[in-house]
Amino acid sequence: MSTVETANPEIAETIDVNGIATNYHDVGTGDPVLLIHGSGPGVSAWANWRVVLPELSRTHRVIAPDVLGFGYTERPEGVTYDMATWTEHLVGLMDALGIERAAVVGNSFGGALALNVATHHSDRVTKLVLMGAAGVPFELTEGLDKVWGYQPTLENMIEIMDVFAWDKSRLTEDLARIRYEAATRPGVHEAFSSMFPAPRQEGVEDLTIPDQDIRGIQQPTLIVHGRDDEVIPLSTSMRLNELIDQSQLHVFGQCGHWVQIEHTEDFLQLVGNFLARA
Repeated sequence: MSTVETANPEIAETIDVNGIATNYHDVGTGDPVLLIHGSGPGVSAWANWRVVLPELSRTHRVIAPDVLGFGYTERPEGVTYDMATWTEHLVGLMDALGIERAAVVGNSFGGALALNVATHHSDRVTKLVLMGAAGVPFELTEGLDKVWGYQPTLENMIEIMDVFAWDKSRLTEDLARIRYEAATRPGVHEAFSSMFPAPRQEGVEDLTIPDQDIRGIQQPTLIVHGRDDEVIPLSTSMRLNELIDQSQLHVFGQCGHWVQIEHTEDFLQLVGNFLARA
């Protein structure tokens, strides 16, 4: 592994994962926690988890990678972006870092990947936290259709940012510009547009894990969702709560798709207490 000196906080350490140079953040000490980001245009582990990393790392070793095809992880030519490939990459990262088992926290698209890791590699997962998670069937929302169908202009990025948060005052043009610049780096949009092509309902279905597999999850699971989420409907988390025996569901009012950003303190307390529980 190597550390790159850079003024860009999105770029941290690099490690070879099955031949793929993978950008990841690795901070803190203690029991390991793997953070899996969502699938918005221009997203990275840092963009998704920047307010979580410094606090959670006070009590845990926190690993937040750029999932294959996103952020500053290498995007090899000819790669097929699908659930199997993404899951293999995440488990490969754990192998490369010598991490046998970890708590896994997944946001949105990352929630579906967390579920897939838990159902296909259950021995590697100690606990699950699912935040605004995909992974069960739902009708494609207008918000998710906008996110996955993003065409790179600043105006379109401003429109997408408006979908993510309930409190629109958080959505400055500077934030949109940063995400726009990240989404238009060489090769980024080409990879992103290949992941969830129209008809995008098929993308929802491709992220769906069979009910019987989800029912088999034995790990304690914390499910978190914003009541006013315009991207992933609250019904997905309600369904996950029904399917997973050892689960609890917490719903935040006046909250969109960004629970960790709109309700940072409460989110961190909730997750911290959950992870600390024996």
